[in-house]
Parts: sequence; C-alpha cells; structure tokens
Amino acid sequence: MDYIREKAPPVREDRLKACSAYGGSCCSLVDKGRKGCLNGIDRKFAQTQICQLNLSLAIINTIRDIVVIVHGPIGCAGGSLAQAGVNKNFKQLRDSTSRGLLWVNTNLGENEVINGGENNLREAILYADKEFRPSAIVIVNSCVPAIIGDDVDSVVEQAQKEVEAKIVPVHCEGFKTKIAATAYDAVYHGILRSLITTEPAQVQDTRDEFEILQEKYRASRTINVLNVSSMSRIDEYELVRLLKALDLNLNILPCYAHPEDFQKATESALNVSICATHDDYFSEHLKTLFNIPFILRTIPIGVKYTNRWLLDIAKFFDIEKQAQQFIDQEVKLLEEGLAPFREIFKGKRALIGGGEIRVIANAELLTYLGFEVVGLRAYHYDQFGDEMLDEQAAIEQATFNVATGQPFEQANLIAKLKPDLFVGHVGGNVWAAKQGIPCAPLFHQSQLFLGYAGIYEFARRVARILKNPSFNRSLGANSQLPYFDNWYKKDAFSYIDEGDLQIRA
Repeated sequence: MDYIREKAPPVREDRLKACSAYGGSCCSLVDKGRKGCLNGIDRKFAQTQICQLNLSLAIINTIRDIVVIVHGPIGCAGGSLAQAGVNKNFKQLRDSTSRGLLWVNTNLGENEVINGGENNLREAILYADKEFRPSAIVIVNSCVPAIIGDDVDSVVEQAQKEVEAKIVPVHCEGFKTKIAATAYDAVYHGILRSLITTEPAQVQDTRDEFEILQEKYRASRTINVLNVSSMSRIDEYELVRLLKALDLNLNILPCYAHPEDFQKATESALNVSICATHDDYFSEHLKTLFNIPFILRTIPIGVKYTNRWLLDIAKFFDIEKQAQQFIDQEVKLLEEGLAPFREIFKGKRALIGGGEIRVIANAELLTYLGFEVVGLRAYHYDQFGDEMLDEQAAIEQATFNVATGQPFEQANLIAKLKPDLFVGHVGGNVWAAKQGIPCAPLFHQSQLFLGYAGIYEFARRVARILKNPSFNRSLGANSQLPYFDNWYKKDAFSYIDEGDLQIRA
C-alpha cells in the first residue's frame, strides 16, 4: 500500500470495496462479501448519514498541543463545542499541562463561495501560529472549499515557510463517501505526509555505547498500540497492565498523543491495532515505509478475542508460553468474578449496534456471558469482519444490518426482534431507549471495556441495568418515534436496493 504521494486517500468504497447497506443473516453477509456482491448495494431511502469530517475531528481534537483549523462555514466547526470540555479533561489525564481543545474556523460565507476562501485559510494559519504557538496546525477541509476548488495544499506549502508549527492538511470532505470510516484514512494520511519523515535525523548522538544498546533493546521490546477516540484512559491502563505482564513497552497513539510521538512511533518493533477498521491504513503504510510489522486481526473485547490479541503479540516476540500462563491465570479469576451474573443473563436477548469489529466482538462477549444475540447493526462492512463472523456459530443466523445511522431500520428491527438489551453508541441508544429497551454503551470515554477487567466491568454494568429497567420502560411508555404504525409491519430492509449486482473481483 502506498497512497502517500497523493494529496488525499481513496475512499473506502474504492480501496476496500466496503458495503454501506445490507440486511440479512450473518452467514449470508460473509458469503456475499467474499463473492464481491456487497459493494454497490444502496438505499432507495436514507434517513441519516455520518459526515467523515466530524469523525475526523473525533481523532484530531484529541491530539495535544495543536490548533485545529476547520476550513469551511461556521456550522462545520459547531460540533466541536460539545467536545471542548470533554477533550480538555481527557487530554489532561495524559498530560496535566495540556491546554485542551483549540480551534479556529475560516467562516466561509457567500462572498468566499464566489471568490474563494484561500485568503481566509492563510490568515487563519498565521493567526493560529502567532496566537497559540502550537507544535502543529491541523487543517480540516470541509465540503464547501472542496466544491469551489480551494487549493488547500498550495496555501499550506506557502504558509509553512512563514510559521514554526508543522501544518497538516486533512482532506475529509463529507460528500466524498458514505463510509464514514474513510475519515480514519484521511487523518492518518495527513499525519503520514506531514508529521512523519522518512529521512533520518541529522543529529549527533552523544550517548555512550551502553546507552545506545539499552535504547535499541528498549525499542526492540516496544510496540505502538493504536487507540481510538472512544476508548477511555482506564482502557489504556488495562492494555498497559496486560502488556507489561509480558515485559513489553507501549507507545499509545494517535488519540491524545503529541505531534512528536508520531515520528517516535517509527522506531518501535511492532504496530498493534485494537480495531482493523480504524488502523489498517496507518499500519500498512508504516509497514511499507519503515518495514514495521503489524497485527490488526482482532480487538481485545471478550475472552476469546483478548486471548487472541495477547497471543498474537506474544508469538511475534516468541513468548507464547509466558503469555499463556498469564492468560490462564486471568481467565480463572474472571470466571470466579462472573459467576454471580450468569443467572441474570441466562436467556436474555441482545441487539448490538456500532462499528463492524466492535459489534462482532461484543456478540462473542455477550454470547459468552449467556445472552442470545438476535441482531447486529454495523456502520459499514468490509473484509475485516469475515474471519470473526465465520467462527461464531451461535450468531450465523442472527440478523445483520449494515447501516450508518438509519434509525428507522433500527426501530423496525427492535419491534420485531424484541431484545431485552440494546448495546450501542450513545446516538443509537437514544432511539432504542425510546422504545423501552434497556441500553448499555458500546464504548465510552469514562468506562472500562477492554481486556479481562473490561469484561467484568461490562458484565457488572449490564447486570445493574437489567435489574432495574424501569426508566427505559417509563420512557418507552411515554415516547413515540416519528414513524407510522404500518412501517413496523414492513420488512426492515425494504428500502435496501441490491439492484442488478455483478460479482466484483
């Protein structure tokens, strides 16, 4: 993989042949995906869509010591208002001196749409550097400047000669793609082009030979753990705990990292993802550019996938026996802790919504806890879900809905499947809660989900939710979703149009 010469990465519809619309069983989904029959399925009607600019900001707003310039109308930056205080708190958990979220908007209006917004962008860059003196300035390009043809990269090239901060253009225009996860590629593309250099630093090394050998040994036992913005600091502590038990060192990035951390990442022995959807673009390019191997087969959610995640890492360092001993000890303690909850979960039905890797991993976790998983809803679907779905016999006939948002389909599925629990991101949980269904967050920046401790904490939270569902029942009894009664009698996937699909190589 090598797209770094291009100004922007390809969209995932082209690069991964990703699917944004599907309704059917899990086993049929995998079969159609492997035959190339998913890319191109569309909807005759769509209610909502996630903008990749907002998903790009979910990562970018976490990076420390930067100023974010949103190049576009003022509304495109409005979503950052809700994140300002949250991001400051979570940044300061990693670095107490962090200034929090700083952003500037070029505020394009009718005049700029006619005459161009390049002057606004140049002024914003100079202002951001003079006012805040950041390590980096990240420019997020929105739909309007892309449509009118602003040459963002030329403005950056000229302005870079006048400012100290490194300037990082991120091309994440929302109209480009229906696969919101393309945002991850856009952010990593900007980082790879602007914050990571392939040229060795010309700095005299004043350390003695022993110190150099020590550093080489440390690097040989160091891995880059690629986190996501919805992870909590407690999740990171759990991953540190697990890998320190194997005598390994960690760099955690991109979220809440400092711009300088990305260059340091090129010195590590291994890149380890917790989510292939999030990290395949970055991992593949670091392999191409710096020959750093990577692991992105699974996510450390649930016993099965946490075990696999650790053993894959241990295999690379040839410490599988040590890892297996540690895993056996952790699983034994976990089983003892979960015993009081299993009777509560027995026979309960669950519907899961979120990113493709997370929903599949959580299906395994909920099955392990005793739930019957009756349905999964993923924002999109591509090749990274195939292996995980293939090996879960318990859900092969469960309903799988590929939908970025589309709450009308979710409402229909909930009415038909009648789950006892909905597990999803906050936005999706609201709709389920209004139907009277107890809800548990899929991920949350202040809660623990990953690793063995995350399994126990998730089970404890779900048990508490199921013991007292009165709030959701009252909400469901006093709320009404904006759909006619006859919608719930129709097939939930009646607006998904497979058309005259051809098998795609």
